[in-house]
Amino acid sequence: MKRDLHLYMVLLMLCLVSCKAQKETQEPSADEQSKIVLVDQDEYSGFAEYNTMVIRDFKSLAKFYAEVNKTRKPGLPIPKIDFSQEMVLVICAGEQKGPQSAELSVLEENNADLVVGVSMKPNQDPNTLTSTVISHPFYLYKIPSVDKEVVFQKR
Repeated sequence: MKRDLHLYMVLLMLCLVSCKAQKETQEPSADEQSKIVLVDQDEYSGFAEYNTMVIRDFKSLAKFYAEVNKTRKPGLPIPKIDFSQEMVLVICAGEQKGPQSAELSVLEENNADLVVGVSMKPNQDPNTLTSTVISHPFYLYKIPSVDKEVVFQKR
């Protein structure tokens, strides 16, 4: 009887250890998750229409912030970016009604192009808003620098 109980316990343990449902799925690595990082955003960009930019140097980034800071005192500080290893993607969303956020994702990467998908997601349920605020937001993301053409695809 004792021997049967031991055999039963060993078989049960083998089943639990070998069961694929008990094993954890592999999460994407930290490098894959952090490929596109939001660095800055604000509700006013100074750009009335939808616009995307790729910034590869500090001078261009300073020029963008000069445009954003034209009508505000004090202005927004320019984020610190290591342009030797990173580049900046800017999304000026144009006129938006209600609070939204831009989500970027790499759709495709080949030898010549890096295709980045841009989708605008509402921050709240539109049915719960009591008033609609019109804004012209911008979103500034950093990604590892690539010597490819960046193509934005609005989704």
